[in-house]
Amino acid sequence: MSDRFSSAPISQLIGFHVLPETPDDKEVGRAIVELKIDDRLNNPMGRVHGGVLAALSDAAMGIAFGRTLQPDQDFSTIDLHIHFMRPVRGKLLTATGTMIQRGLRIGYVQCKIVDDRGREVASGSCSCTVLDKM
Repeated sequence: MSDRFSSAPISQLIGFHVLPETPDDKEVGRAIVELKIDDRLNNPMGRVHGGVLAALSDAAMGIAFGRTLQPDQDFSTIDLHIHFMRPVRGKLLTATGTMIQRGLRIGYVQCKIVDDRGREVASGSCSCTVLDKM
């Protein structure tokens, strides 16, 4: 499923780089997504726009949840929460999405985003629902 997410139009547009899935990632529902920062992602104050952080968090959590699905399943995000902890001016962000709880149809996922100095800059959480593929 990593290739599906890496090649998604939004991943290409923003520049997400999805790290390859390990067997452990699939089992526990985890994904790591990196984003190289450039000026195109900044707000008027010269820092990374909050919407970019939200999109990065959503991507990492969605991929983590997606890795737990069966081949005949899809999913959709139900809600998304993001908490900004510090302004971002770095050159690389790393988002780690981790499944916290998964039922038959609903899952709860969290994300931690760190900058290139290892400082937490944002955290997120979301709920996702399993859908049957059309």
